[in-house]
Amino acid sequence: MIIGVVTGSVIASQHTQNMTGLPLRVVQRVDPTGSISDSYLVAVDVLGAAPGEYVLIASGSTARQTTMTDGKPIDAIIIGIIDTWQIDGKARYEKTSASMTST
Repeated sequence: MIIGVVTGSVIASQHTQNMTGLPLRVVQRVDPTGSISDSYLVAVDVLGAAPGEYVLIASGSTARQTTMTDGKPIDAIIIGIIDTWQIDGKARYEKTSASMTST
């Protein structure tokens, strides 16, 4: 799985018919310590993640194992919106504060 932060949306007026109704989000990768990378990906968003929210992404064939994406050309999907994460007993992110905690 990948941790990322939603930075935007992708609108494609022309796409394969089986992609209709699947919103696409631009997600910037985040490492477990909270450092944001220069790497981006586009993921299907079946949960309604908002810009600035930290999300969990499944990629590869796993992304096609939901009822909404089965048999569709999906490579990445947002499977969770993160509320908090901890490393070594220290919270690195908490949604309520909407910011990264320092170490």
